[in-house]
Amino acid sequence: MIGLQIKELSFSYLNGLVLDSINLSIKAGEMVGLLGANGSGKTTLIKLATGILKPLQGEIRLNDTDIAHLSRKFIARNVAVVPQQLFIPFAFTVREVVGLGRTPFVKILSGENAVDREAVRAALDIVGMTRLQERHFDELSGGERQKVILAMALAQQPKMLLLDEPLVHLDITHQVEMLELVKTLNSEQGITIIAAVHDLNLASLYFDRLVLLKGGKILNDGTPAQVITEEGIREAFSAEVSIGQHPTANVPHIIVTPRERENNNGTESR
Repeated sequence: MIGLQIKELSFSYLNGLVLDSINLSIKAGEMVGLLGANGSGKTTLIKLATGILKPLQGEIRLNDTDIAHLSRKFIARNVAVVPQQLFIPFAFTVREVVGLGRTPFVKILSGENAVDREAVRAALDIVGMTRLQERHFDELSGGERQKVILAMALAQQPKMLLLDEPLVHLDITHQVEMLELVKTLNSEQGITIIAAVHDLNLASLYFDRLVLLKGGKILNDGTPAQVITEEGIREAFSAEVSIGQHPTANVPHIIVTPRERENNNGTESR
């Protein structure tokens, strides 16, 4: 199991500072949702946690080791990423795409072995895509593709799974299926989960801990009840909401409050 420690982390692209003195500690086996408006730093934080980007200052540790001192192969064997989308330029089958997850383990010129084949088989089975393993990836629906991308990450047999907006472009059925899968991986296999999520109500339902970002800083960190508040959502998203209780779960539920608009006659339209 792997935990993540981030200390005084700052990062800047050419157009300005994206993360500013972030301090965040995630214990091994936790399931944490990252919330925030577009541009708040969620995706950048995930890329930094994998070593894809290098911090301007501060440090990132997997367990107690700075990732700057870890090899790319070691990181890939322990941390897997599920991106928003995956572009496959060739007519790969589902099984071939999932097999790409074994790249950190396959020896040059040796090809996959029995262990690799079993890892791919198990990953396909977990996400329920075994029956479609010979289909071409580009023939799949959006929900099916996202399951294959998750399976590719699981073929790495990771101890930590980072998901960058995994629900984007999915309908509600596939959103729930994806979150149920991730929740099961966390509870049954102990995989540490860190996911950037846009849907605040789904985040409230499925994540025990939420981290709310604004302008590259952590605005709030805690349980859904501590993080999803009218004041916090107003500050992070500039949106007016009412917070109620979910009808079947003991978590907050957001109700958006439409802004009043004036019609051409100067009267309110609702």
